[in-house]
Amino acid sequence: MQQYEVTFIVDPVLSKEEIGATAKTYEDQLKELGAEIVHMDDMGLKQLAYPIMKRTSGIYYCIEFKVADLSGISAVELAMRRDDRVMRFLTVKLDKYGVQYNEDKRAGKIGKSRSKKEEEVKPDPRKQAHASRDKSARTAKKSMKREAPKTEKEK
Repeated sequence: MQQYEVTFIVDPVLSKEEIGATAKTYEDQLKELGAEIVHMDDMGLKQLAYPIMKRTSGIYYCIEFKVADLSGISAVELAMRRDDRVMRFLTVKLDKYGVQYNEDKRAGKIGKSRSKKEEEVKPDPRKQAHASRDKSARTAKKSMKREAPKTEKEK
């Protein structure tokens, strides 16, 4: 079975019930085609990079699913093209790295910020490299500032 994800943007002018019904429609349509829904993510209202249908924001949804028959995907895409509630959509086939990334993201391994205590315990190796480089530059400057050896007359 191949794993896919379809991300679509729903018109934000619709009521909350209509927006939820739109997402449920495509989830049900995928199930009817024999797809196994792995995860459905309501990403919420987001600002668009450019206006679409005179709208500057949209409600994002992402449905991750497994399917054996690829002909069903084209039927879902055709339904999305015809639906006025859906502003844009994108269907992507996930490779093993995409599947692993999504699993890690759901498990909280990706996108989780570290606390200050963790940062104190684990110093940044890049900062250590900079510190050692700065130290070597300082010692090089000191060696350049050393005085020239004194001649016999100066002694």
